[in-house]
Amino acid sequence: MSSSPSSGAERPHLALVGLSGTGKSSLTPLLAARRGLVAVDLDERIERRSGRSVAEVFAEQGEPAFRALESLELADALAGPPAVIATGGGVVVDAANRALLRERSEVVWLRTTLETLIERLRASQQERPLLAGDAETTLRRLAEEREALYMEVATHVIDTDGRAPTDVVRDIEAVLGRG
Repeated sequence: MSSSPSSGAERPHLALVGLSGTGKSSLTPLLAARRGLVAVDLDERIERRSGRSVAEVFAEQGEPAFRALESLELADALAGPPAVIATGGGVVVDAANRALLRERSEVVWLRTTLETLIERLRASQQERPLLAGDAETTLRRLAEEREALYMEVATHVIDTDGRAPTDVVRDIEAVLGRG
């Protein structure tokens, strides 16, 4: 567990960022329940808005269309009631998204080693369009491309390797000063 030295002003939202497989969607409802907040999963909201799965949006409209929907849903969530938000792994690639995240939420980067992510993704049944094909090579590339972006938005960094979700939640609460 580690934390950024400056957490900034109180912000009403808590956003979880990190690569695919770090646990954002799994931890969000746990944190929301513990904090008495709304749980928001951006991928689920995109699926409701579009009437298609994330994989279908990628296949039929491409990544730019998906990213546009993701940006809309992020802005909508951050304009809504205080929430714990599970972002998509690539939400940080858009500069406007990064600015919104920094401005309106405390951001926890769930950092996980590539070896652990690869292991988790192999065990998962969830379809992840950006990791189709050679998931390991793609994941390594995405990690390199996004690490600085996650660090740019992160208020706190939590390492998740080998940790139970309840332990990660406890660590997040501790760095937020509420655990």
